[in-house]
This record gives sequence, C-alpha cells and structure tokens, in this order.
Amino acid sequence: MEMGKSSPKKIVVSKDGPYKVSGDVPLSMQMITPNKEGLSWDWKKAKDFDTEAEYELCRCGHSKNKPFCDGTHAKVRFDGTETATRRPYVRQAEVFEGPTLLLSDAEDLCAFARFCDPEGKIWSVIEEPGQDSRKLAIREANHCPAGRLVVHDRKTGKEIEEELPESIGVVEDPALGCSGPLWVRGGIAIESENGTPYEVRNRVTLCRCGASANKPFCNGSHASIRFRDGLVEFVKLEG
Repeated sequence: MEMGKSSPKKIVVSKDGPYKVSGDVPLSMQMITPNKEGLSWDWKKAKDFDTEAEYELCRCGHSKNKPFCDGTHAKVRFDGTETATRRPYVRQAEVFEGPTLLLSDAEDLCAFARFCDPEGKIWSVIEEPGQDSRKLAIREANHCPAGRLVVHDRKTGKEIEEELPESIGVVEDPALGCSGPLWVRGGIAIESENGTPYEVRNRVTLCRCGASANKPFCNGSHASIRFRDGLVEFVKLEG
C-alpha cells in the first residue's frame, strides 16, 4: 500500500462471530426520530464512537460492550449461519408504477424502521400525481435504511438515491423502545465468511440482535424481541 493511502473500507462476516470492519470506517449512533404523530420521520446522529482502523461489531446480541464484540458469541454458542439470498436486488424487488416514479420493493429486506408510513404509505403515495407526492415518495424511500425501497424516475429510468457517506450507523429506535440494526451506508463492501462478496449497495442493514432469519441482514426481528443494548438509555440520560 502506498504511503498515505488507507485500505478499502470493508466488512467481513466471521463464522458464528462478529462483523470485522476494516478501512477506518466511521461509526456513529443514528436515532430514529418521530413526527408529532409519533411516526418515524427523520434521522438524528446522537454520538460518534471512537474506533481504530479495524474493529469488531457484535452480531450475536449478547456482548456487554455493545456495539462492539467482547467474545460472548463463543460462550452462548451463537449460530450465525448466513441464510440471505445471493440474488441481486433487482431480482428480489416487486415494482410499483406511478405517474412519474417507479418504486422497487424487496420486502424480505425490511428492517422495520417505518419511514414508509408518515403522511401516507409510500405504496399509495407513489400512485398520486403532483410534485408534493413525488417528493414525499422520494423522501420516504431514501430514509429507508435497509434499501428495501428504491425509487426510479419513470421517464429516464434513473435511480434516485441520496449520496451517503461511507460509514456505519448503530440504529436506535426510542419510539419503539428498542435498538435496531447496523446501517451500512455509502456502498461499503460486505464479504461472507467464505470470502464471497454480497452485492454492493448504497444502504443496507445488518442484524445485530442475533435473531434475524435473513442473516447477515436485518429482517426486523429486533422489534419483535424488543432488543435493547443500553444505548437508548444512555441517550435519555445524556440528552
């Protein structure tokens, strides 16, 4: 490696163990903040974590040092078998048509962040004419951390994606009273335990509660088991 150049940002899913992050990837706590109706509306960065160029993130859900790994996966005999499909996103997604937009929806990737609900569910909004509906649909899709929802301009076919920094967000969901997945942003490469790369995407969510049936990706199980890592309490105490 040339002097002054950093290694590529990458996440490796280890066998029945943590996510091994390399390339000096920034890590922050990202909180889902609601509107006045209590529906998910925006993202707020609550804090930055101090990290080295390489670090390990818990994916079994039992570390006492969340979001970092402390080796507990070995004690609890965590089964981290990867079960996610290798099909590219376009082959997983159902397409919904609107007057000016196309909405792609890969439901199995849902991380239950609920940004698709406020001011009208995106599947209905996409069908409505007018600039306000178009802007709302684009907003709702781009706020989806898992990349389940993607919008394209109907006329040009161009994907409408906000540029995201190469970083990882530790999702906290105070309104739901639980902790969420790891929000991987900006097209960081994710590699299977056997060295096979997953499709590189602008935004995906990785399971960190250990309960997903779509490992290594989140499927919203943290919400049903009310996964908590203590960081929500930290924010309440500090904020």
